[in-house]
Amino acid sequence: MSYALDIPPLMTVEEFLVWDAPDGRTWQLVDGEAQAMAPASRTHGVIQSRLSQRIGNHLDATGGRCSVISAPGLIPRIRSATNFRIPDLGVTCTPYEQEEHAVAGVILAIEILSPSNQRETQWEMGTNIWSYTTIPSLREILIVQSSRIGALLLRRQEDHAWPGEPISFDTGDIRLESIDLTIPLHDLYRGTRLAPSPS
Repeated sequence: MSYALDIPPLMTVEEFLVWDAPDGRTWQLVDGEAQAMAPASRTHGVIQSRLSQRIGNHLDATGGRCSVISAPGLIPRIRSATNFRIPDLGVTCTPYEQEEHAVAGVILAIEILSPSNQRETQWEMGTNIWSYTTIPSLREILIVQSSRIGALLLRRQEDHAWPGEPISFDTGDIRLESIDLTIPLHDLYRGTRLAPSPS
């Protein structure tokens, strides 16, 4: 039996945050339109868990006030009234006294691409990446593939501009300067079907 979901045609962020979503999926707001996010694949979930664990352990060891957050709500600076985007992970060092839907002061955003939202030969996968670049506090955006081993990294330059092309990885280490952490790329895929066979 099929039925139409009760989704308003257009919403503001304020309306979106009090909207009673019709099912248990995660939703984000894109230019006023509510968009359901597809469930993560097993490989996607493993990569997200490994990244969260590695980053969380590192932040704890540094003794600072930074934290890694799963599915943080981000409001871009441009079209902020109608956009509420949700990456897989985010890191912020900004304290908070009251609960917040939109996470303030995010310095690192991480997207893990699934077959439904990735283009294997391009890094302009969807509009989320572009919206993240308008967030003033953001210093790096890490984009990790889940259908093959690979990652892309965008790092804000000293003049605060974003580069025209990302740093591409298919082996070696990923250096996240925003949180002073280096992660071997292949380590992110341990426990997945993509993990390299032991030699």
